[in-house]
Amino acid sequence: MREYLLTLCVTAAVTYLLTGPVRKFAIVAGAMPEIRARDVHREPTPRLGGIAMFGGLCAGLLVAAHLSNLGKVFELGSEPRALLSGAGLIWILGVLDDKWGVDALVKLGGQMIAAGVMVLQGLTILWIPVPGVGTVSLTSMQGTLLTVALVVITINAVNFVDGLDGLASGMVCIAAAAFFLYAYRLWFGHNVEAAAPATLFAAVLMGMCLGFLPHNMHPARIFMGDSGSMLIGLVLAAGAISITGQVDPDLLYQQVGGERNAVQTMVPVYIPLLLPLTVIAVPVADLLLAIVRRTWNGQSPFAADRGHLHHRLLELGHSHSRAVLIMYFWSALIGFGTVAYSVHSASVWIVLLIVALSAVGLVLLLLPRFKPRAPRWAESFVPPRYRRRAVAAPAALSPAEAAAAADAAGLHGATAVGARADADAVAAGEREPVPAGLHGATAIGDRSRFGHARKISSPR
Repeated sequence: MREYLLTLCVTAAVTYLLTGPVRKFAIVAGAMPEIRARDVHREPTPRLGGIAMFGGLCAGLLVAAHLSNLGKVFELGSEPRALLSGAGLIWILGVLDDKWGVDALVKLGGQMIAAGVMVLQGLTILWIPVPGVGTVSLTSMQGTLLTVALVVITINAVNFVDGLDGLASGMVCIAAAAFFLYAYRLWFGHNVEAAAPATLFAAVLMGMCLGFLPHNMHPARIFMGDSGSMLIGLVLAAGAISITGQVDPDLLYQQVGGERNAVQTMVPVYIPLLLPLTVIAVPVADLLLAIVRRTWNGQSPFAADRGHLHHRLLELGHSHSRAVLIMYFWSALIGFGTVAYSVHSASVWIVLLIVALSAVGLVLLLLPRFKPRAPRWAESFVPPRYRRRAVAAPAALSPAEAAAAADAAGLHGATAVGARADADAVAAGEREPVPAGLHGATAIGDRSRFGHARKISSPR
């Protein structure tokens, strides 16, 4: 465990230290695209955060290769080398997309090539456990197709969920933590050495996300961009493929003492066709809903919109930070809940606890719809929106009062001229009164919001 912690800390430190210089480089390089209609942020923010994350990945794997125990992972197999090769290709593709933009089909082709490179170096699915059937061996072509499909789905699931500050990196970090606990238990708890690469990948992935999060929390100073989201998606997929398709269930039967116990232990990887499920359940759900929604509306599945889960949370009335925390909660509940169930699948308390926490999450999800009001004695301790006292709306001023107020306040220049012009327009019947303090240059930006700038059409 100490070597894993060392690898995690080195990866996080290198990622954190590189993100600052990368941000300056992104600004100089012009990797700050204009605000799009679907974006939540309001100021241009540099991308290319994936450069720092890739540096952390390389540093973590380099340190692990020189440790006594983790070094055996590099000696006995080629999976770390396969991961680094695929990650390098997907990272280069992401950097090009962050700077110049790459067509969606070109990105899809690049993702498939990166997955194919990993397959050629041995990181592929060899067999899958099927409940009620047993272990199903795959042909070379079947394993390749299934591996490429899993990589592409995972990359795009993580890419789709990257829409709020700190959302993708935090959710993937939670998924990696749950995956690390599961893989570590298989390796050291059941002496399954084939789970060692997946355990290492999960530790490195946690370090990449933890090192980048301080720079990416709301308000974000830098975005990971496609170079980062596709990279962490590929690393997560690599760990899932390694532990799903290369851990021999027959060996597991011998270690845990029977087929029934092995079935309970293998719960998290029962459905490899949908990905090791639990750890990316929320991003995959968002991906599937987006594909259905866009196809139903006659759009391309790759067309961007504002219908993702995090956008809907904002529309419900949640703040930016609260929407991110809610997504964190559901990811942790699904990921760690499934890991706990795989350890104690016969315990009813695990199921009851998951159900209770799901009910709490549902209440938090719908909280803005309830519009609770605090009692009188607690109003001073809660935000204004939860108080019973209504805030009075600003009263409209008469033309004479508006002009007098402008003179009394000592308004000068364009503001004073605008206030008197508003007063004259109201007196002439050409415009409705404006709320107090909204005159001249200020009123230009606020009339549409308050609805007081509409001209009064004369009867014909």
